[in-house]
Amino acid sequence: MSNLEHWGTIVDHWDYPIDGMGDCKIYALWKRKLLLDEGLPRQALLMTIVRDLHGDGHAILTVKTDRGEFVLDNMSEDIRPWDATGYRYVKRQAQDDPNVWLDLGGVIGREARAASLNVRG
Repeated sequence: MSNLEHWGTIVDHWDYPIDGMGDCKIYALWKRKLLLDEGLPRQALLMTIVRDLHGDGHAILTVKTDRGEFVLDNMSEDIRPWDATGYRYVKRQAQDDPNVWLDLGGVIGREARAASLNVRG
């Protein structure tokens, strides 16, 4: 649900889905809160902005582990490695400072790379 549909404004809201509704960012924040409450370190739970398979802006939660980086995404029930999403990665919170956003340069996961190669080739 978009901010306009939910709150009647296009102002960006960074909140939890206390009424059971919200956009992708709201649910990524909620997942981060739940994992923090379970004791995972904040540095491992990074808000990430991507372009989804339709090219739309989308927020996900990246979880950094000793087995790689995984994505928690309200558009999928699966927990996937970051490069198995097909998303184009735009920016992500820095591990050492959540107020700093790092430019990810638009790197894309392997499914998106394969699809773009098939279109060109």
